[in-house]
Amino acid sequence: MTHYADDAAHLHARHRSVLPEWLTLLYDRPIELTHGEGRHVWDSEGNRYLDFFGGILTTMTAHALPEVTKAVAEQAGRIIHTSTLYLSRPMVDLAERIAALSGIPDARVFFTTSGTEANDAALLLATTYRRSNQILAMRNSYHGRSFSAVGITGNQSWSPTSLSPLQTLWVHGGVRSRGPYAHLTDAQYIEACVADLKDMLQQTAGGVAALIAEPIQGVGGFTAPPDGLYAAFREVLAERGILWISDEVQTGWGRTGEHFWGWQAHGASGPPDVLTFAKGIGNGMSIGGVVARAEVMNCLSANSISTFGGSPVTMAAGLANLTYLLEHDLQGNARRVGGLLIERLRAVAAGLDIVREVRGRGLMIGIELVEPGTDEPSPRAAAAVTEAARERGLLIGKGGLNGAALRIAPPLSLTVAEAEEGASLLDEALQEAQKQLGGPAGG
Repeated sequence: MTHYADDAAHLHARHRSVLPEWLTLLYDRPIELTHGEGRHVWDSEGNRYLDFFGGILTTMTAHALPEVTKAVAEQAGRIIHTSTLYLSRPMVDLAERIAALSGIPDARVFFTTSGTEANDAALLLATTYRRSNQILAMRNSYHGRSFSAVGITGNQSWSPTSLSPLQTLWVHGGVRSRGPYAHLTDAQYIEACVADLKDMLQQTAGGVAALIAEPIQGVGGFTAPPDGLYAAFREVLAERGILWISDEVQTGWGRTGEHFWGWQAHGASGPPDVLTFAKGIGNGMSIGGVVARAEVMNCLSANSISTFGGSPVTMAAGLANLTYLLEHDLQGNARRVGGLLIERLRAVAAGLDIVREVRGRGLMIGIELVEPGTDEPSPRAAAAVTEAARERGLLIGKGGLNGAALRIAPPLSLTVAEAEEGASLLDEALQEAQKQLGGPAGG
């Protein structure tokens, strides 16, 4: 056991000597994950963990899913790479399925290798189509780490520069329980946000290109507006020809349980003009992409390719993963098991004054933590809970304002027994953190 511990410490030292300081690692003593199966992973010391984060919502179905690993191996045995300069049957097959599932009429699909790249491509399309570099983005949002994506990321913990090729206009609405409209009813909240949007657009010179929004803010701590906000926004945008980009990198593929896409909770006005996706579709393989109606997707006048987007191996993985997800109704499982899990976590949190809110839907659950007896976000509480959970064999993520929210997003095949186990482990971790921060113990 000591041999493995020494190896992990040595690997951490090597990591720090050759990789950027800003490359985030979880835990005071970072761990190396070596293999996984189902909803569990193991580290290099032999410790087993229940995975409630899925490599940042990316291992969507299960670790080492046989259907996906078989598809990857078989395709790799034929040909690994061709590029978009040649016809690719796996790419066309997956594009057809995603176009049909998107809800966007006359849809076209462009594949990338990540959500960042997908959002970057969506911004290129929107600004070119509208001949404007003005973008509406939500406060507290996160859209990636490219130069353009950072410029529209409202969560300042993940936006290292104010320089940007875009003029970003920040919109209210992504965080229901904080901010100037938090005290309003849902209907009043939507009305106030729409009025603010209209006022902003009246004072904006030139035509805005698009609104980009996550239906549920991922890195922002799984916060969301009331259902219907983006439908109300869409009516305002459509009157002015402004595009709506739905960033489904974290909310897509049925994770929210109630809907296949996050935008469908706001679907009264129909689908978005542009939809971006990534993460879960590849179940760990590097797939991202953009879906847009044809006139938007085809607006680029210059040639373009994607060297690695649409790779035969990743497309084979995506096809196998999507087929498994649909045939096993993992969206329904997310709704059922996620509903049980969130109620269990709300019961756990009821007696703890470090917990401000338990929120989310399906298997996308956030727990916002505060300093005991206050309403101040507590990153130290989140750090304490994350460490205590790891010590008990549970992996979770962090996000939100100053990193004070826990992010819980297990693979969509999570069982009821595993949900109960994870909730119990998180209960213990929250109790320990409450004691560390000096708050009264929960009952």
